[in-house]
Parts: sequence; C-alpha cells; structure tokens
Amino acid sequence: MKRVLSIQSHVVFGCAGNGAAVFPMRRMGLEVWPVNTVQFSNHTQYQAGWQGMVMPAGHISQLMAGLADIGVLGQCDALLSGYLGSAEQGEEILAAVARLKALNPQALYFCDPVMGHPDKGCIVAPGVSEFFKNRALPQADMLAPNLLELEQLTERTITNVPEALAACQQLREQGVKLVMVKHLGRAAFDLDRFEMLLVCEAGAFHISRPLYAFSRQPIGVGDLLSATMLANLLTGHDPVLAFELTNASVDAVLAQTWLASAYELQLVAAQQALAAPRVRTRATPLMSGS
Repeated sequence: MKRVLSIQSHVVFGCAGNGAAVFPMRRMGLEVWPVNTVQFSNHTQYQAGWQGMVMPAGHISQLMAGLADIGVLGQCDALLSGYLGSAEQGEEILAAVARLKALNPQALYFCDPVMGHPDKGCIVAPGVSEFFKNRALPQADMLAPNLLELEQLTERTITNVPEALAACQQLREQGVKLVMVKHLGRAAFDLDRFEMLLVCEAGAFHISRPLYAFSRQPIGVGDLLSATMLANLLTGHDPVLAFELTNASVDAVLAQTWLASAYELQLVAAQQALAAPRVRTRATPLMSGS
C-alpha cells in the first residue's frame, strides 16, 4: 500500500483541501496522513463567512519530527501540498520534502500551487504566490496549476492551448517531471467544456469533460483533481491513463453533485466512481514526448 502525506487546508463542513482529498485517496486504496495548514468551519466562499485559524508556525515541522521519531516518515511515498496559510508554512513543507527524500529517495513531491483567485473569494496570505514560484517550483516533481497559476509561475499571458503548452514546457525545462493544468478556462479549445492538459515525458495530452449548469460552482474541484491524479499515479498507472481515470472520476463526482443540486462535492455518493471510474473520454495527444 502506498502512503501519502497530504499537507493543505481543511474544513469542518464540506469538501475543500484535505476535506476533498483525503477520502478519495483512501477510497482509491492509499494510506493518507493528513496535515492541516488551516482549519476553517467551511470554505471561504460562503457569503456568511467562516471561522477558524491558520495553524501556527512550527506546527508542520513538529508533526514531521514526530513521524520521524516513531520511524514511519521514510515509509511515505509522496507528499502532496496545497493551500498554505502562510509563506512560512511553505518553508516547513520544503523541509519536510527534503527530510522525506533523504529517508526515501524515491518519494515524490506533488505540488498544487494554490495562488489565489480574488474574483472567486480565494485569497492567499502575503508571500505565498512568491513562495510557489521561487521556492516550491524548483523542488516539485509534479505540478498541478490552473490557468491563472500557470501564468503566474511562468510570467506569461496565456490565451490559447499552444501558449499553455509552451508554458508547461517551460516548467518542464525547470525540472518538473509532470505538469497537469487543472483547468484551461479561457485558453481552452471549447469554452463550453472543462478542459485539462497533461505534459510529461510521454508528450502533451488534452482531455475534457462536460460543464454542468451549477447555480453556484462547487469548491474543491482542484483539490480533488490533484489528489486523484496522484493516487492514480501511485497505484501504478502510467501518466496518460492516470489522467484519463482522473478526468472520469472527477466528472462522475461533478455529475452526482449537479444531480443532487448540491453546493458541496458529493464525494460519498460518488465514491464508487473514485474506486472504479468508467473512462468514456480518452486523452488526445498534442505532441510527442522528448
């Protein structure tokens, strides 16, 4: 059984951060060790607001020391990071990555660079975006930005798929082995579809799924995408099949959420599609590997 350290936000109610990542990865057969960067009552886009706190400086480092003390840290196969409550937490995560890789050189660092989306109510602390660009990017084995994050990481304006591919290749040239663009948004081929890109050693691939007519778009889809992609990779699938399985699983969750007229992701109701997704859409190659 593969083991993952998942270091990101957590909400008491609903599905965001670890709330969107831990259950799917466990349902897919992984052992998951969640560490929370923040703990909020609910995600931050509820009109009534939220309550909670950012975990204090040193919290992540203390937990890593505890895992090392009992001799289990080196048993971890990957570290997944997401939303940070502070830039200082990012440095603690990089220290955890270094410590983990010293114990297990085969361990992977999958970075979901949550850099904020003010128009949607997602705000990050000062210095977090700079941390991802300047500090996390050089250490990441795998990276899962959305379009806005891809633009920030590469200092490019991206308006179409070829420009997105060039940005992904730039990240690969900086040492990232695999880039999954979680949402192409306005740069997509078809604005009526939800489109993603995968760029890795095997080449560049495109895939899409339906867009559902939600009255309010569910939160946590990006967290779910990163978690399921990592889980599919760790359970032995090659990157392209992992990409296709991830797309299928997340589509099933979104379809279930839409049918339920729900605002929060319906992970439990759609759990069978996490464990055994039905792939209806195959990834289309856009360029060969190098």
